[in-house]
Amino acid sequence: MRFNTKSVHSGRKPDPVTGAISTPIYQTSTFLFEDFDKPRECDYSRTNNPNRLALGRAIADLEGGHQGFIFASGMAAVTTAIHLLKAGDHVISCDDLYGGSHRLFSEIITKFGIEFTFLRLDEEQKLRDAIKPNTKMIWIETPSNPLLNITDLEMVSRVASEHEILTVCDNTFSTPYFLRPIEYGIDLVLHSTTKYLNGHCDVIGGAIVTTTEKLSEEIQFLLNGMGTNASPFDSWLVLRGIKTLPVRMDRHAESSMKIARYLDEHPRVKEVFYPGLTSHPGHEIAKKQMDGYGGVVSFRIEGEVPEFLRKLEIFYLAESLGGADSLVEHAATMSHASMNEEARIKAGITDDLIRLSIGLEDVEDLIGDLEKALGRSKTG
Repeated sequence: MRFNTKSVHSGRKPDPVTGAISTPIYQTSTFLFEDFDKPRECDYSRTNNPNRLALGRAIADLEGGHQGFIFASGMAAVTTAIHLLKAGDHVISCDDLYGGSHRLFSEIITKFGIEFTFLRLDEEQKLRDAIKPNTKMIWIETPSNPLLNITDLEMVSRVASEHEILTVCDNTFSTPYFLRPIEYGIDLVLHSTTKYLNGHCDVIGGAIVTTTEKLSEEIQFLLNGMGTNASPFDSWLVLRGIKTLPVRMDRHAESSMKIARYLDEHPRVKEVFYPGLTSHPGHEIAKKQMDGYGGVVSFRIEGEVPEFLRKLEIFYLAESLGGADSLVEHAATMSHASMNEEARIKAGITDDLIRLSIGLEDVEDLIGDLEKALGRSKTG
């Protein structure tokens, strides 16, 4: 099946009892055993639940992976993945990753003896130089949050394979509609299903897609043992959202390209970050490994940030992204406020940086909203 068909049908079958097309919500904690010492596929909802299983199958199918696992949040998925490691291990991570992931890695997981190196994963030699004898994982976001830096996945997987290092790619921004990291040799793919996979700003969730039976067993063991599972209803909501993923992603990307070009020509905009622009340093790699450039546009603004934010009406000032509503955020004080100032500045997340999540509104209205808020340059 092609992607659009998969997005509608993967993980789902009509209910054999009632014939319901929509997967029923199995809002139960407990399932009947078949007999003594004979549990069914689901025996307790922390371990497995039909809604989580259906969503896991759907996302794994879209990503081309072995098995999918569904978590209570994107951070629950991140936390579970990092527990594949042990004290004494070393992780190489991109430097401008999501602020919550950075906080988890730098302030929490380090307390348990795991070491992290944060750097821009844009050069093969730089990556090779960062590898230590105890390096066990490379953590990637591409496009990254919020600067939309692009990492060459083939390069990373090649280097990692030489050193037997596990690779993890957070694919939240691209979704499998635009990028399938497993096709480039990545071992684990992670999502905040809160964002584009759900697409309606009404659920919190996460997912991990594995590539081998061994990794599947390890992730299932951690999910069950740590209790990081998603609820049945949240899983059902994300499964419903995936049905419209291709239609939404096409609209997000089309509008984002127009807005990026508009911002690129505005006198109050100092720099635009969008991999679809030919001026983006990662454009050629993105063009090679992606089928589209996503729905997030970031830029540096000249002048007062609060004044600009207060003038917007269609763009809501809010964290998160990937929904039908267009959102605007100031990364340094919102999504990445948990990063210390030194780490933010080193990563390029400065006080003049604005991140836009482009929704499903008419792009002309969105550009008009930006035009009104930006106005003319101070010198204009």
